[in-house]
Amino acid sequence: MAPPPGPAPARWRGRRRGPVAEGRGAECGAEGVGMEKLRSSFFRARRSAASEPVRLRKRKSTLYAAECSNSEQGRGLFGPNTYLIMFSVALRSVNCFLVQTSFVPDEYWQTLEVAHNMVFKYGYLTWEWKEKLRGYTYPLIFASFYKLLQIFKKDTVQLLIWVPRLAQSFLAALADVTLYCIVKKQANEEVAKWVYFSQLCSWFTWYCSTRTITNSMEAVLTSFIFYYYPLQGTKTGSSSKYLALTAFAFVVRPTAVILWLPLLFSHFWQEVKKLDLLLYKCLPAGCLSLGFSLIVDRIFYGEWVVVQWNFIRFNVIQNLGSFYGSHAWHWYFTQGFPVIMGTHLPFFIHGCLLVPKKNRILLIAVLWTIIVYSIISHKEFRFIYPAMPICMVFCGYSLANLKSWKKRAVSFLFLSNTCLVLYTGLIHQRGTLDVMQYVQKLCTNTLLEKEEPSLFFLMPCHSTPFYSYVHCPIKMHFLECPPDLSGNNTYIDEADLFFKEPLTWLNIRFSAQASLPTHLVIFNVLEQNIATFLRTKSYIKVATFFHTHVPEGRTGSHIHVFERKMNG
Repeated sequence: MAPPPGPAPARWRGRRRGPVAEGRGAECGAEGVGMEKLRSSFFRARRSAASEPVRLRKRKSTLYAAECSNSEQGRGLFGPNTYLIMFSVALRSVNCFLVQTSFVPDEYWQTLEVAHNMVFKYGYLTWEWKEKLRGYTYPLIFASFYKLLQIFKKDTVQLLIWVPRLAQSFLAALADVTLYCIVKKQANEEVAKWVYFSQLCSWFTWYCSTRTITNSMEAVLTSFIFYYYPLQGTKTGSSSKYLALTAFAFVVRPTAVILWLPLLFSHFWQEVKKLDLLLYKCLPAGCLSLGFSLIVDRIFYGEWVVVQWNFIRFNVIQNLGSFYGSHAWHWYFTQGFPVIMGTHLPFFIHGCLLVPKKNRILLIAVLWTIIVYSIISHKEFRFIYPAMPICMVFCGYSLANLKSWKKRAVSFLFLSNTCLVLYTGLIHQRGTLDVMQYVQKLCTNTLLEKEEPSLFFLMPCHSTPFYSYVHCPIKMHFLECPPDLSGNNTYIDEADLFFKEPLTWLNIRFSAQASLPTHLVIFNVLEQNIATFLRTKSYIKVATFFHTHVPEGRTGSHIHVFERKMNG
């Protein structure tokens, strides 16, 4: 039987197709060879491309270019923070005008009164200037503004009051932005944002930053020094700049160096080239600052004097500052620091547990400052104010790490501090400034009066500003209270003598009718004690000014102005 038909053998297939089939087969073979060559060349190209490095095309993006531009502008102290600076300056200017109360006598008597005397050649200089305990460097800043106002004949009393404070406000605003910048570089933008918020929100910073006292300038310098301090891991450190600023802070107020002693020793300990640091950084900075101070004080004192040494000798070594009051050693821990921190205190404590290890030296500096000031008998809230910018760093770390409680914490800080800001800035202790507006009017009416006005402030010494808030050479007197530097244990100053027996003191002092002042300014707590004198000498009450809701001792709740009415 024949086998079933199957496919023809391979050698037969081409033969059965005939001539046409053969032509097509040759054609297909040529195509197959071409495809094979194309395939092989394609794979060779892929292999060669894989072996070569990939080159990306540069894209010219406007966004990329803008980012590069911003990063280049970000170098320097403030970088691209123009809008932040503008906002800070505007806010501190508002801050300035919303603080219409008095805090301590030094904001007038050790700065503006001295500057007024430097430029206009009249103004009272307290005993510290007679003993050469104070330097002219800081008052010189305000005297420069006074001189410009005098040159352009714009030296009105309002400008003399507000221009120095606005200048201090501008410096405070720059310090706020500087604090934000350094924390942004050290940590990140999130932490810096909350440090900045804490700084602006602090009631005591708001209360003090725009005042013309040396402690406010110290706080400004704290932020600038902190920016340039070579803290571990920072790129903004500059030994020359931070040492120069520290030396200038020492010139402004010698006790300013207390805060920076731990940081100075830490820098010296970590520095490899210690001798170079001393010879080429510390020595030039100290000599330049001290030399400038010596020259300025030589011009205005008329002799060579090192006021920084006199200041330290009087307040620290001899501890004679206790003449103006003393407190227990723990006062700063139990009252001083908690009060100035206010509702920031729990966030400060929380932040101390969160800050990186490199920032612990800052906590040591704050604690060191409080401990050293606790040793000195005379204590005031403002003495530790320069440490507050550093404390705000810890508060910022706390707020940045809060999660579910952050909104409530921010609202709590803002509302609680706003209440304190408005009360202390607009209400508490404003009478001593308001009464000076009344005195200003006496100056303007001098030409219309038959008798030239004269005033006597029967109040605790330096309760009110003086000629810098009047800008008129009217006769004014106050109860003086200089300490005794001769070692007399029985010494009693004029103010204490008066308040011990006020009626007797007045009868002796004004025994002659011609020596009576036209106006007396007193706190209401004194009125009853000298009522007989007021009645017999024909004084009548012509003005009353609110001062405080919390009168204490010789300071009353209101200030009264009495004017002597002549018979006929």
